[in-house]
Amino acid sequence: MKARVLVLAVAVAAIAGCDQTGDEQPAANAGAAAKPHPSYCFYTDADTKWWSVSRDKSGNVLVKGKAHLDDSRYRGELAQPEIAGPQATLSLTMAENRSYASPDNWWDMSFTIPASASVESVAVMCGAKTVAALKLPR
Repeated sequence: MKARVLVLAVAVAAIAGCDQTGDEQPAANAGAAAKPHPSYCFYTDADTKWWSVSRDKSGNVLVKGKAHLDDSRYRGELAQPEIAGPQATLSLTMAENRSYASPDNWWDMSFTIPASASVESVAVMCGAKTVAALKLPR
């Protein structure tokens, strides 16, 4: 009998601790919950190169570049963009590498910014510094 009461009390406590309402976001606020840009830059100026920007077939902005990391346990990555009018900003970050290393630890990066037909320029940021300021060709 005591075991049943204990199991029932634990189950009630577990259910009460689950706040399902806080995990759901309305579709209108889903984009507003973006992570802030990283404040620290793991790259030197010589560790990033070949930045370019173009439009894909759908008119969305495509950003490409390369980043170098000495440690092959990590890879270069571009974080979700922030769009403010005609300006888009991407952050250069590093993520855990769960695959093979790239040649000489230079990582090819590309990111397509969805719904970016009105974007005219892109800034690639690393921490507080601008790695690349790119204008889209007309």
